[in-house]
Amino acid sequence: MPNQTINFYKQRFEGLRLKRSHWEAQWEEVAERVLPAHTHSFRGRGLTNAMTPGRKNQQKVFDSTTSLALHRFTSVIESLSTPQNAVWHRLVPSETSLRKSRPVRAYMDELNSLLFRFRYRAKANFVGQSQKAFTSYGAYGNGMLFIDSNEDESGLRYKNLHLGEAYIIENHQGIIDTMYRSFHLTPRQIVQMFNRPDDRVPKSITDALKNPNEADREEELLHVIQPRADFDPRRVDSQGLPFESVHIFPKEDEMIRESGYRTFPLAFSRYMQYTNETYGRGPAQMVLPSIKVLNEEKKTIIKQGHRIVDPILLAHDDGTAGTFSFRPGAINPGGVNAQGRALIQPLPTGNLAVGKDMMDDERAVINDAFLITLFQILVDTPQMTATEVLERAREKGMLIAPTAGRLQAEFLGPMIERELDVLFQQNLLSPPPPQLLDAGGEFQIEYDNPLSRMVRAENAAGFMRSLDTALNFVQITQDPSPLDWFNLDEAMPAIQDINGAPVAWTNTLDAVKAKREERAQQQQQQQLLAAAPALASVAKAVGGEGGG
Repeated sequence: MPNQTINFYKQRFEGLRLKRSHWEAQWEEVAERVLPAHTHSFRGRGLTNAMTPGRKNQQKVFDSTTSLALHRFTSVIESLSTPQNAVWHRLVPSETSLRKSRPVRAYMDELNSLLFRFRYRAKANFVGQSQKAFTSYGAYGNGMLFIDSNEDESGLRYKNLHLGEAYIIENHQGIIDTMYRSFHLTPRQIVQMFNRPDDRVPKSITDALKNPNEADREEELLHVIQPRADFDPRRVDSQGLPFESVHIFPKEDEMIRESGYRTFPLAFSRYMQYTNETYGRGPAQMVLPSIKVLNEEKKTIIKQGHRIVDPILLAHDDGTAGTFSFRPGAINPGGVNAQGRALIQPLPTGNLAVGKDMMDDERAVINDAFLITLFQILVDTPQMTATEVLERAREKGMLIAPTAGRLQAEFLGPMIERELDVLFQQNLLSPPPPQLLDAGGEFQIEYDNPLSRMVRAENAAGFMRSLDTALNFVQITQDPSPLDWFNLDEAMPAIQDINGAPVAWTNTLDAVKAKREERAQQQQQQQLLAAAPALASVAKAVGGEGGG
């Protein structure tokens, strides 16, 4: 690669770093108070890795409310979007007429099962890396996951990239298609990573392995992924891949590896994005003033508490205060006057309860921003009817719908498409049925996680409200005809799905019809048994009349 091209990449990266300086100042403030382990990972990043593992960076943290809220936020987002104990999405053909085709449905189910099997393998490390992405999502409003193939064997590999080292660029449609990443590795790690025949590891790196003073020194690498300008689909080398990938050693202006990707390997989600802004804003940024105020209030309350427990003493200037003993049981002559009035009194410390109330106000704002208060139904209202439960779920769905839509569109959707492409390159996908090929092989992703069910709760809540209204009419008029408008055979399976009832725990329509027929037969038999004495009396009377 010409030095001119390498210089272009380096200069463009420095421009991206300069352009993002305002964002990094905000993220650094958040890190200092919410994720102390990330302190100095934005402003201090440069030729050396600013993050020191294990370093204590809690100088500005006096209250742990936000750190705990972020931890719970991560758990909430993971449980709502990618629950580990559930199949949280399925694949369906885009052509609706094919959704009734048994071969197509079987093929889609096979693809879905394959995705979950490789995604949740131990070597893939999806759970741990996605949790890191969700933590970054809550703290900084941006979470990213790098999806690639497993180097040791077939399968998938996931890697969360720290926001401080990854810079993104959108295309004209607002879709992220370019990433510049500055990261650090030791010489040993560089040699391990770049072990392909066409890789070119600089001689200074291999020489450093032989020097004990340099073997563990971290070196900066620059990774660029962007749409390929010279893309040629007829080529079988890297130029036949839509996205180019370049690894550069900036210190010596050398290119280590040049390759490419069929699909953009980065899934990047933004919590809340404003017009003309590339990066997102997260809950911590939204309530950063409250986080700062809460820490200052806690600092003041700590001082006030110290004064209450170990008060400042005010004494009459008679020279006796200096000889006071604070030992338990000590006798201090001169502490009172002849009338018994204390000559030494504590300094008034103010009302500690007011400070606590002020802190609780800020904590409530922070917990609201991190969605904690949305999931306290059983704490606030332990006893509710089924209709009330659905109404609460509907309200949650309305409040969390923007988060759900962006997370699915920017993060989960591209991630699933990338996973399928990686498995396809490894020849792990079965050939699709002819009907699907004729339709272009296009598919859609249907999410079946708690997040999507909460968004769909409006339908169930509307049905229950209508049913309650009809029941009120029936109770007043004693006329059951209003219930004829409700198709319970269609509504109940949908409500069960929205409420997350496992399919294996519910009956099919055929099983329901069989139970109804059995119940009807039992009722008919009971009616016959109940009418048997009367029929016997009639038969006896008729028989007696005939005998006469």
